[in-house]
Amino acid sequence: MNILLTGATGYIGKRLLPLLVEQGHYVICCVRDKDRFFLPDHLKNQVKVIEVDFLNQESLIAIPNEIDAAYYLIHSMSGSATNYDELEYNAAVHFVDRMNVTRVKQVIYLSGIINDTQLSKHLASRKAVENVLNTGLYAITTLRAGIIVGSGSASFEIIRDLVTKLPVMITPKWLNTKCQPIAISDVLEFLTKSLYHPETLDRNFDIGGPDILTYKEMLLGYAEAAGLKRHIYTVPVMTPKLSSYWLYFVTSTSYKLATALVSSMKVEVVCQDNRINTLLKVTPISYKEAVRRALVKIDKDDIVSSWKDAMISGQFMGNVADYLKIPKKDCFIDRRKKEIVNRKFTMERIWSIGGETGWYYGDWLWKIRGFFDKIAGGVGLRRGRTNQHDIHSGDALDFWRVLYANKQEGKLVLYAEMKLPGEAWLEFKIIHNTLYQAATFKPHGFWGKLYWYSVLPFHGFIFEGMINKLIKK
Repeated sequence: MNILLTGATGYIGKRLLPLLVEQGHYVICCVRDKDRFFLPDHLKNQVKVIEVDFLNQESLIAIPNEIDAAYYLIHSMSGSATNYDELEYNAAVHFVDRMNVTRVKQVIYLSGIINDTQLSKHLASRKAVENVLNTGLYAITTLRAGIIVGSGSASFEIIRDLVTKLPVMITPKWLNTKCQPIAISDVLEFLTKSLYHPETLDRNFDIGGPDILTYKEMLLGYAEAAGLKRHIYTVPVMTPKLSSYWLYFVTSTSYKLATALVSSMKVEVVCQDNRINTLLKVTPISYKEAVRRALVKIDKDDIVSSWKDAMISGQFMGNVADYLKIPKKDCFIDRRKKEIVNRKFTMERIWSIGGETGWYYGDWLWKIRGFFDKIAGGVGLRRGRTNQHDIHSGDALDFWRVLYANKQEGKLVLYAEMKLPGEAWLEFKIIHNTLYQAATFKPHGFWGKLYWYSVLPFHGFIFEGMINKLIKK
């Protein structure tokens, strides 16, 4: 079958794509920017990539009419826009209008569990999108999930950050709220087995694991799996705003996502029934097993996708191609070059930069810069990187976004997503036996120029030290 996959660059979409191809389907992937979508060679014969922006209705003409089913995986909760609910609603309307003139027979939507009449903005938005999708001329299958547990998922990364960094936690009372987490492997199984299953058409289902836990129990469960001893105390006085700041400063999440999550975590998300388990012959794994599998993936540096690699996890706007041509006019540039002894060694060093590896020189200064970026409302250093030795265009890398990564060519270009009075790029390229390193800053007015000159004294030893470490064993 021809399957339309929206949200193909997202956490779920990246993992669902190879499963659909493995089942013999031809998949049309909708992406906003082809330059930031990495497609492995073994999938290319069974995948077509098209550029579609669901907020731009005219762009949907790129979707072919000859599709049999579609997955709707578009969410924008973690974006910087405060009106994400309105954006999600409009995107759904445009999607339905386009689907109604294709031959599509089924649309599968991954939504959120709805147990309360007083819904958070996040869950209310998911419900509104569900209502829009139900107006189409096709059969709709809605799967409603709560907390998704897996390496790279936003919820799991927040749990990991909190438990790893805080031996003792003074937490808000919503940590006693109950939820029903589900492993990412089970979510994917439900999504694939629902495809063209006659008993899933025009129906909605709650999907969850076998355990009903409080968020506190989830944190302690992670601690046990990771071999850590942790103490958690809840207090009734922490306001939603203070809770959001708590998550924002301790974890890698954005403030907008922290706010949305805090609002949702005050509402119980527990499955009403589990009839779909029998219907699709799925036996969800326990929370403990889901955490164990996620930790194995992290230890093996085998994380397929991460919420942090979605563009909405930072402040990057537009397409990669728009930023790839680094300006020179009216810019400050720190250029350095060094002869290299071992090309392979230097390339591995460049491809491992950031995250747990650090920046090779003056890491404490990078951490201070990340801390002040968090204070200013930026992304800080805590996003790290998805894989420690593999990067692709569009990936998040600490407070940078990867614009271009070609190991064979020997070139890596990063764009700054930290809060700045201007724009910044960091470029590494190897030509013959020489490593070229350039930090470019395009100031925005007086404050941009003042910023450059204020950090200029540190550039000499930071960038010189970094390039020296990149070439020397």
